[in-house]
Amino acid sequence: MSANTETPLADRVCTPSSNILTNRTIALNLAALRSEIAAAAAAAGRDPHRIKLIAVSKTQDTAAVQEALAAGQTDFGENYLQEAREKIDKLAGQGAIWHYIGAIQTNKTGYLARHFDWVHTVDREKVARRLSAQCPSGRQLNICLQVNVDHDPNKAGVAPEFAAQLLSYCCGFENLGVRGLMTILDPRSEPLASYNRLRDLFETLADLAGPQWDTLSMGMSGDFRAAIAAGATHLRVGTAVFGPRQSGSR
Repeated sequence: MSANTETPLADRVCTPSSNILTNRTIALNLAALRSEIAAAAAAAGRDPHRIKLIAVSKTQDTAAVQEALAAGQTDFGENYLQEAREKIDKLAGQGAIWHYIGAIQTNKTGYLARHFDWVHTVDREKVARRLSAQCPSGRQLNICLQVNVDHDPNKAGVAPEFAAQLLSYCCGFENLGVRGLMTILDPRSEPLASYNRLRDLFETLADLAGPQWDTLSMGMSGDFRAAIAAGATHLRVGTAVFGPRQSGSR
């Protein structure tokens, strides 16, 4: 594949001179990003309406998320539970859909099961078991299995060769809606090749999965075009929406 000589969107988004982002800035960033998603989908022969944008709001304050909501963004991704609690509480009833995309500590699964709509980073049986047990009665939690598609020792995720075993286990819980696969790439990988491997695994596992099997959560600010070309249904994008992380953040 030829090198993409376009300036990455993350380097072209509107960024303010201070750490306080304005509604207009976030709205412009979202409009630019949606336009690029639509263009990438068209190039791949895909319907852009079948691609969900998750605005990664980790390190951003509640006001920034409110501004994105006002600009029509509904889905938000959080990595840090302590930070997410305040936003979830303050924005209750405002239509935000919360996706957990960080590492899962088993002592935090109760909050995830009660307050998040999606958990994208299920990578072991103990986590699935606890999420199911702590899910409120009558509620089904959407989950994705995190796959370490590049076998990166610095990344979490089940190895591809053990994904079928984890999938079969998770499908045994009625409180869990097993929707698909998620990955975070090794920075040294070739994104399109890695995302294609995840798509191939997704298709291979379809016969083992239930009727809700419809999600490929992959692609970030720097490589979402490759993810779209490979079939991503959910993109996790932060910088291209909110600009650089706020100073002093992790």
